Amino acid sequence: MPQTNDGGQGSGPRDERRPAPLGIRSQGARTRAERLAEALDARIRAGGLPAGAPVGTLDSLRAETGFAYSTVSEAVRLLRDRGVLEIRPGRGGGLFVADRGPVVRLRHTLLDVQDQPATVADAIELRDHLEVLVDVGAARCRTDADVAELRVHLERMRAAADWDGFLRANWALHERIAAVCPNRMAAAVYTGTLGHLSGTTSRPADSEPAFSAYRAGRLAIHAELVDAIAAGDETAVRAAVARHNTTV
Repeated sequence: MPQTNDGGQGSGPRDERRPAPLGIRSQGARTRAERLAEALDARIRAGGLPAGAPVGTLDSLRAETGFAYSTVSEAVRLLRDRGVLEIRPGRGGGLFVADRGPVVRLRHTLLDVQDQPATVADAIELRDHLEVLVDVGAARCRTDADVAELRVHLERMRAAADWDGFLRANWALHERIAAVCPNRMAAAVYTGTLGHLSGTTSRPADSEPAFSAYRAGRLAIHAELVDAIAAGDETAVRAAVARHNTTV
């Protein structure tokens, strides 16, 4: 296993029974957990692993990558939430490829077009069309626990030290909103577009007045959206989405 960007070392040359090395690339605002999740997903797809195939354990992935336990755990959580991995506890347990229904296959289709021209513009257009459907669905089905978590993500946006942190918190908030939406197909497509947008937006330096004004405006719009979802007010949700999609 080659050295990772966490400084971890492999355990020697691999044989045919060992999985291909994880190609974990540094990509702008993406966290290590997000990059690890992407690499694990790519390995599963490239190997054509069927549902139920073992992927390893938290300990084996930590040993292979050199990443901290918390990073590996978060990457596994992301893949479990996306329907890619299944976690089986107990003796003989570990991480296994989940049964891939149409939602997961659709998400992989989005990943397959990631490097094609005009992907970002296409992703923005698709996301904007789905925003009302996803956010209104969340307003109809939100629980008190959901609202509490949305407000945590909102506070992370507020507390972000720089633009990259603000952007990561922004994507995490939208992904959490999508998790509440009962239309799983729409939510899968919507969250799939977020991966194309992550790290693609450039803004003034954090210290410039223009950045502070832009950030304050975006935070206010997201706070309005969360409040509307929390209240279950579909009219307010639609108004907040309109401002969200037209304010740049």
